[in-house]
Amino acid sequence: MTTLTLFSSQKLFNGIHNQYQHQSKVNQCDMTFSVFLPPQANENNKVPALYFLSGLTCTDENFSVKAGAQQYAAKHGIALIMPDTSPRGEDVPDDMDGDYAFGQGAGFYVNATQKPWQTHFNMYDYVVSELPALIESELPISNIKSIFGHSMGGHGALVIALRNSQSYQSVSAFSPIVNPVETPWGQKAFFNYLGDHLPQWLLYDACHLVAQGNNQLPMLIDQGLSDDFLDEQLLLDNFIAASEQADYQVTINKREGYNHSYFFISSFIESHIDFHAAHLIK
Repeated sequence: MTTLTLFSSQKLFNGIHNQYQHQSKVNQCDMTFSVFLPPQANENNKVPALYFLSGLTCTDENFSVKAGAQQYAAKHGIALIMPDTSPRGEDVPDDMDGDYAFGQGAGFYVNATQKPWQTHFNMYDYVVSELPALIESELPISNIKSIFGHSMGGHGALVIALRNSQSYQSVSAFSPIVNPVETPWGQKAFFNYLGDHLPQWLLYDACHLVAQGNNQLPMLIDQGLSDDFLDEQLLLDNFIAASEQADYQVTINKREGYNHSYFFISSFIESHIDFHAAHLIK
């Protein structure tokens, strides 16, 4: 049985924000995650969950501290689940050149197939299966869930939702990497994690997945037009073209003057949580 170790606990907006650590079977290391339980959650009332996947270099704490999301989750009675972005530890491999876009802090939400990454870097299975099963068994949280994320985490949220549409009520993203097979960040990560095998890469490319047009979910994307990464790493226009060709319905907001930062996320986090609440609470 997996044991949750409580690292910290804070009361805010009449709910509780907890940070936990546990031994992950799929990543074969200790993993850290945070949970905000709204005031409506108790042993007699399991609440729905909204998972947030963070971007490059982030931990579970970036979104927890900077986004201001808990107040809106409390209003709707939704739990926020915030996993780390990758496995970590002395025994976990990392990029030898110190590249922030690869290795620890940059798991890209894939299941690695190549050495030395395959032992620990299985963030896809962690987010899709292991973490929800743990949370739903240990905390007053139901199996009704949605998912969203930022940048690399936006990529992860879109890929996970598109590949598991029966498991999620809705999906959204801030500044997502939507076409990683065509970007420097994605190509380095995928080559090292997955090898030189394009069909495996495409399983983690939102443009490829949305083009199939199957099992449509409510989907929302916000993108700042002053984002320094937009043209080289994010490639939102490729996703727009793929979704239009497949007649996949997506709400996309292009925000003038906003960049890639948490200032952008905090400006529109309320609208994203309202969007998910409309589909999580019926």
